[in-house]
Formats: sequence, C-alpha cells, structure tokens
Amino acid sequence: MSLKMCLAGEGAMGLNHMTSLRQIEGVEVVSLACGVKEDGAAFAKEWEIPHYSLDFEECLNQPGVEAVLLASPNQVHAEQAITAMRMGKHVQVEIPMGLTLEDSERVVATERETGQVCMVCHTKRYQGPFREVRRRVLEGDLHLHHIVQHTYFFRRENTNMFGKPRSWTDELLWHQACHMVDYVYWLFEEPAMEVWAKAGPDHKDLAIPMDITMSLRPSIGCLVTSAHSFNNHGPISSDWRFIGEEETLLIGKSGLTDHEGNAIPADGNGIVDQDTEFVTAIRENRRSLTSCVDCLPVMGILDRLQKSIEAETSH
Repeated sequence: MSLKMCLAGEGAMGLNHMTSLRQIEGVEVVSLACGVKEDGAAFAKEWEIPHYSLDFEECLNQPGVEAVLLASPNQVHAEQAITAMRMGKHVQVEIPMGLTLEDSERVVATERETGQVCMVCHTKRYQGPFREVRRRVLEGDLHLHHIVQHTYFFRRENTNMFGKPRSWTDELLWHQACHMVDYVYWLFEEPAMEVWAKAGPDHKDLAIPMDITMSLRPSIGCLVTSAHSFNNHGPISSDWRFIGEEETLLIGKSGLTDHEGNAIPADGNGIVDQDTEFVTAIRENRRSLTSCVDCLPVMGILDRLQKSIEAETSH
C-alpha cells in the first residue's frame, strides 16, 4: 500500500525532494501546497500531482494523505509543522524547524504530544563524506585539531538558487549555518560547547546580515571556524577542511578527499537516504534518526550564536 504524501513548496527544495521521492518505492505525492498559484500549477502539471492549492489545510485534508514534506519558506516551517501534526499527519521539515529557539521548542512539544513522526532535514547526516569523517572520529582514527568551513553565495537580490524571485527572505545564521552547526553537534554531541559569532552590516534592502563569522569549541579543544557570505561573487559553494593529528580531510565539490586530492570512498546518498528514512520511520512506527526532539540542541546552539551577535551589535 502506497504512502500518500503532500509536498509543501514548489521552489528549489520542493523540486529536489520531488526528484528524491520519485526514487522511493511506494510513495505517492497526491497534493501540492504552493505559495504562488501559477508556479504551483506548473509544478503540479510537470510532476503529475493531481491536486494543488494555496490552502495548506485543504492540501492536508486530501483523501488518504498521511504525511507532509515541508519545503516551504523558513518563516512558516514551525507553524506548518505544528498544524500538520495536530491534524494527525507525519512531518518532514526542511531546516530550520523554526527561526527561533522558542518556535523550535513548540514544534518539539507538539511532536511529543501527538506521537507523530516529525523529522528535520539535517541532510549532512545522510551524506557519505560526512558520515565517513564522523566514523573516523568516533572510532578514534582521526583526532581533530581544527574544522574550517565556508559557505558562499551571491545573493544581493531576493532570489532562490535558480535565480527566481522569492516572496520571503533567506537568512545566513538560522538557515544556511544550521547545516554547519548541526554537523558539529552531531560530531561531538555537546550542546553546551563554547560559541561566539559576529555579523557584518545589514543589507539596505534585504535587512539581513550578508556576512557572518562563527567559532565553536567543544570541551576536547577542537576549534571550529566557519564563515558565511551572501556577498561572494561566484556560484553557490561550500567547503570543509578537517585538520587532524593523523591526516587532513577535505569535503567539497569532489566529495571526500585527502590533502593530496585522492578520493576517499564514502557511502551515502544524501537527500534520497534522508527522505527514505522519513518513509521508513512512518512504516516502522518509530522516531526518525533526525527527529525534531533529538535535534533541538542544535537550535539551542544557534540561539546562543544569535545572542552573541546581538551582544556585539548592542555595544
């Protein structure tokens, strides 16, 4: 029997998830909750989704819908997740689960109250290169001194990764840096690690900081240095350097390599494995590997980074 799902979001991440869900046996997307009617109509036609609407609850109420995947704007993630769970639907929500710690706590409280599967898309936990680095750290094959990470965009206009206009504004700390913070938390499992952050000036039109620098340090002493920019000329890119006692490993467009550029095999299919975990957790009636409950400490770290930025700007 197929699992009938609703997809919320007809943008870039909606497309990524739709492509992924088509590779999972026994999954049927029967409704699309969209933000722009014309775009939603085109998306539904292209992917042969029989129903679409601007009304989120109407989409969830389509016959047989058991679950929803939220690839909607960041600003509505928490409310949509809570609404869906209270309507008896399982939820997979793109990061961030909320744009504040308080909203994230409300999502987690609803997950606990309803018993629904509620999973957040911390995709790096499902990608082979990041799994392999973590395996080496946990098994004692790699003792880290420093992690250096960069994320680069050129986003001085309010557009998505395909250059299409957005009705909402993206954000560096709670969205883009959420990937980095989650992976570092997953690596060390230390919610109280030391953190600080500073932000550049707000963009005159977008009203968000365009550059952020962050540092994290768990109790073992490994330094984490992370820089994010919406001002970078060039394509969207992200790179990681894991500087260890035994070796230096790099993750970038070429996957996982050593310091000489030699490829290192790593199993994991990213978004497909992630979406498969959501479906499997529903079918097995269990908490997912990246449940919102288990990932709440990540939002606590982001909250402390936010407070660090605010303390700096208030001086």
